[in-house]
Amino acid sequence: MHKTFIALLVGIVAVATFSNWQVQTTALTTPPNVVLIFMDDMGYGDLGCYGASNYQTPHIDQVAAEGMRFTNFLAAQPVCSASRAGLLTGCYPNRIGIYGALFPRVKMGINASETTMAELLKTKGYATAIFGKWHLGDHPSFLPLQHGFDEYVGLPYSNDMWPVVTHINSEEQKRRRAAFPFLPLIQGNDTLRSIQTLEDQAQLTGIYTQRAVDFIAKNKKKPFFLYVPHSMPHVPIAASAAFRGKSKQGLYGDVMQEIDWSVGEIMKALKKNGLDKNTLVIFTSDNGPWFNYGNHAGSAGGLREGKGSTYEGGNRVPCLVRWPGQIPAGTVCTQLASTIDLFPTIAQICQATLPTQKIDGVDITPILKGNLQASPRKYFYYYHRRNNLEAVRRDNWKLVLPHEGRSYEGQTPGRDGMGGLAPENHPYPLALFDLNRDPGERYDVQAIYPDIVAELQQVAETARQDLGDDITNRTGKNVRLAGILK
Repeated sequence: MHKTFIALLVGIVAVATFSNWQVQTTALTTPPNVVLIFMDDMGYGDLGCYGASNYQTPHIDQVAAEGMRFTNFLAAQPVCSASRAGLLTGCYPNRIGIYGALFPRVKMGINASETTMAELLKTKGYATAIFGKWHLGDHPSFLPLQHGFDEYVGLPYSNDMWPVVTHINSEEQKRRRAAFPFLPLIQGNDTLRSIQTLEDQAQLTGIYTQRAVDFIAKNKKKPFFLYVPHSMPHVPIAASAAFRGKSKQGLYGDVMQEIDWSVGEIMKALKKNGLDKNTLVIFTSDNGPWFNYGNHAGSAGGLREGKGSTYEGGNRVPCLVRWPGQIPAGTVCTQLASTIDLFPTIAQICQATLPTQKIDGVDITPILKGNLQASPRKYFYYYHRRNNLEAVRRDNWKLVLPHEGRSYEGQTPGRDGMGGLAPENHPYPLALFDLNRDPGERYDVQAIYPDIVAELQQVAETARQDLGDDITNRTGKNVRLAGILK
């Protein structure tokens, strides 16, 4: 009888606790602020809470401890511009005509007809700012102020797109980059200053951080969307004097510890201004590590390949989401989700109306509210290069489709900022992987599960009909164009 009473009491307390939490999450009346921190080339194994070694990321780990950590979170594509396009629009980037990494002076960028996350939130009265790397077109018509942001300070593209070529050993690439201008640090639509040396680059993390902190203080009386897409740890990496030589993993560890400091400063600013309880903080990355840069690149945490590959090391990235009282602290989500899901999820949380044009993201709010069995995303399409469908996924099952792609395996990486080889034409055959048992994608099990292969082949066919596929010479029915200068 005594044991039965105790069990009943525990059950009542558990139900009451869950009910109280449910009331708290549904009783929200003030729209939350949104802080989105987006890393560049940071891999799955590059944070302490994901297993990083020889340097510490305590502030970022604290975000994980106070929120939710995702273990099956995928970038839209494993490359810069495409990944950012997917994040900010909720679309597979090839749906909106953005591919690869856009270079300086290119005559294309994000189309004005697309709705960005900033434009979405401005409809709800949010102040909006971006401090960091944009990379969706560097012509003024493509810059952030023309796409929903009130403030912008940062680089218009990647920090290696400049005439300083110490990190490149290919003569062809050296000639190409010699024609580039020095990096423009843009404020609004105008160049604030020119970034000409690695010492200049070493100041970028601090500049972005200070701007973010100032923006928080200035907008504490109204809802805001703060987007901080760091230029680091994309090569060439650089850390300021305060962090240089401070880690046991050389310059890469120093850079990561400075990024961790930056996150700490942003979290401190939220608390100082009384905003940390009602701010949704998201921390993630655009793709995996650029392995051929060796000790200047990060870790994929044991996943296969890295940046520029649709194997898991290229697409799977860390993701941490914190919102006290709304997202249960210390939780780990193993369900499939993607950066393209953040757009509709933030729309739901902030009660904004989604655009009428088709998007690909799904609302993962049920997961964030603590339902770790919810699975709003069933499938994911791994597109890369211009419009190559290279793999499809359902839950833990991933079918790699025949294609040629980048491979770092068997290649000697570079060192101290110089890149090693990474062939782009490595042949990959059809293969099926069970990512629950084989996250490193080493054991092809298609012969054992022909029914799964058939199912995922049909998923691939659905993707081709919708978005097209250059590998099979298919044209999609529902694709849109990027913005093109006339």
